[in-house]
Amino acid sequence: MAELDQVSSAPITPRPAANAPRPPISCPPSQYHSPSLSRSPLLTTGDHPETAVSKTPNKSRTPRFITPLGSPLRKALRMTKLDPQDAWLPITESRNGNAYYAAFHTLSSGIGIQALVLPVAFTILGWTWGVICLTLAFIWQLYTLYLLVQLHESTETGIRYSRYMQLSSATFGERLAKFLALFPILYLSGGTCVALIIIGGSTAKMFFQTVCGPNCTTKSLTSVEWYLVFTCAAVLLSQLPNLNSVAGVSLIGAVTAVGYCTLIWVVSVAEGRLPNVSYSPVRGDTQIARVFDTLNALGIIAFAFRGHNLILEIQATMPSSEKHPSRVPMWKGVKFAYLLVAMCLFPLAIGGYWAYGHLIPANGGMLSALYAFHGQNAPQFVLGLISFFVIINALCSFQVYGMQMFDDMESKFTTRWKRPCPWWLRVILRAMFGFGCFFIGVAIPFLGSLAGLIGGIALPVTLAYPCFMWLKMKKPKVYSPMWWLNWGLGVLGMGLSGILIAAGLYVVINTGIKVSFFKPH
Repeated sequence: MAELDQVSSAPITPRPAANAPRPPISCPPSQYHSPSLSRSPLLTTGDHPETAVSKTPNKSRTPRFITPLGSPLRKALRMTKLDPQDAWLPITESRNGNAYYAAFHTLSSGIGIQALVLPVAFTILGWTWGVICLTLAFIWQLYTLYLLVQLHESTETGIRYSRYMQLSSATFGERLAKFLALFPILYLSGGTCVALIIIGGSTAKMFFQTVCGPNCTTKSLTSVEWYLVFTCAAVLLSQLPNLNSVAGVSLIGAVTAVGYCTLIWVVSVAEGRLPNVSYSPVRGDTQIARVFDTLNALGIIAFAFRGHNLILEIQATMPSSEKHPSRVPMWKGVKFAYLLVAMCLFPLAIGGYWAYGHLIPANGGMLSALYAFHGQNAPQFVLGLISFFVIINALCSFQVYGMQMFDDMESKFTTRWKRPCPWWLRVILRAMFGFGCFFIGVAIPFLGSLAGLIGGIALPVTLAYPCFMWLKMKKPKVYSPMWWLNWGLGVLGMGLSGILIAAGLYVVINTGIKVSFFKPH
């Protein structure tokens, strides 16, 4: 009403219609701001809005011809106020991303070595249930991915949630978000980097042996030395400043991921089925063993999909406005990336199970089976190319997953000192992170034995939390189809997580863990 009174009380100045054109109305493009690190009232989340007492100024600074636009323009002007610290951090330092960059990052982070173990799940579930479970898991995780893309920015508040932890805090509150999401996110980023060092170093050793040949007299490096070689290359490449700057690296990682997945299943199918292959599901001796074997198979399928903890960060590299929201190009990139993911995972699972059946190794999956059964008769060039692709993909994926950790480390400095992180400190931090992952991989080589247990704790980040976030942020009508769908998937995801944690504990207790510090295999 104050605005209407101000408008009606303004005197109308008559002007001739012929020689006095109406002045143009213009406004700056409205950019969504991010609640990342600032405590400014302008950057609060939707759960804790800070209200200010509205006061009418003695003299309005807004031109009279703009005043009738009222709140829409003021909302647009509010949205242009960005968090200055976003311009200092690796994830949001550059916002010139596009759908192609999104596809590169998503594909590079979405396909990993864990996909090669999918046929192991089929040995327990069989053909029918294996295909059904893999299809349902793919649709489920693609749906939660869609939810995260839509939740990245709010047209009501003008806030961009540029990091998964920010959206968790806005949904669950700061304390509960740290309890529910902090450890899984750190594990999915830092733990993945540790695994990539182990995979990259081990595959580099296999690549050397393949290239050198059986009659090679050159002594190979030890496993630890190969880990160190891979870590040095990863740290050197990690000096690229921000997430957009590694788009080319992600493209190479995406191409090599698709390349080694395709080569592995094509060579396995081309070589034909092994003799005495059986497709009967493997059954345990006791009822409890059969139940936990089934849960283990479901866990393998669930863990094959990764990268949800990075989706908001990837989308944060794009420009966004009310007319051109970032969710449109982001979803285009994600759809293309996951079309290729499906074209890799389904042939791997089905073709690998057809070729090896119950004989596929539980550790290593398709890659181990390829070397074990076709290492002598398959072309050595193809085997070497597969190993080379795995190494390059691990090196490129390290940059994408590590960027989330780099961003978190540098945010501590920018929050404390209110200025960008200097280049020399950025180099030190990233080197410390890379060699810290190397130290963990060497010091705790049995960490992979706990992957099922820890993976169950991290599973809600992919399958459950996005559903609860949608319910809290979008507030769909109670008992509507979207309300039922998200509640059902959220509760089912949390239940599956709890069951997989119990299964992981059972495996650890039943089979035990061979604890050997500083003795990698």
